[in-house]
Amino acid sequence: METPAEPESVLSAGGSPAEAAPPRKLSQELADLQARFAERPVTLREVILVLRGRAYDLLLILLALPFCTPIPLPGLSTPLGLVIAIIALRLALGQHPWLPERLLDRRLPSGFFAKLIAAAAGVICLLEKLLHPRLAPLTDHGWLRQLHAVTMVIAAVVLLLPLPIPLTNTFPGWVILLIASGLMERDGAAITAGYGVFAAGVIYFIFLGGATHQLFDALWRWIAG
Repeated sequence: METPAEPESVLSAGGSPAEAAPPRKLSQELADLQARFAERPVTLREVILVLRGRAYDLLLILLALPFCTPIPLPGLSTPLGLVIAIIALRLALGQHPWLPERLLDRRLPSGFFAKLIAAAAGVICLLEKLLHPRLAPLTDHGWLRQLHAVTMVIAAVVLLLPLPIPLTNTFPGWVILLIASGLMERDGAAITAGYGVFAAGVIYFIFLGGATHQLFDALWRWIAG
């Protein structure tokens, strides 16, 4: 069952379209979620209903934020990565965002948003100061938006992997955060920064793979005598 989040139209008392209110800031959205779900577990379905019109855009950002901060997330990188991957894959295919019922009913832990706001306050403040519409060609063309979504799918797949290695979640988390933020705010500079982090992550993983290969090679030579 699809649950697309369509923007709500704002009508004046006379039934004619009223001037649309400016989008709420990310900090306001998070504060609202914290107020509603401060002390109890919350499902993704409830979060989407609260976020309304920009639900899936904001959900990508919210689920990427923990990987950009020192919040401990034992056992959460795989399910959150899966949610991000499914949403981004739908966008990459040019389809409406959608999540299976099982994931919509997936519960986030009690106090999740309280911890998120406390740990991510600096990141949220930085995003609100820096994001604004610019480099429109990077965000206005459908095929480019789909390409950006493919990049988020790749980053989400890395999050899915249970790798107990420093920075293996940080790089893909920032890629998703920057690209999703850039798409939401039509900020091509943020998307460019996301690709820069993606490139840095590729270099890091190549270095990590090379170092691991050398380690096993040295260990094998030691065992073989």
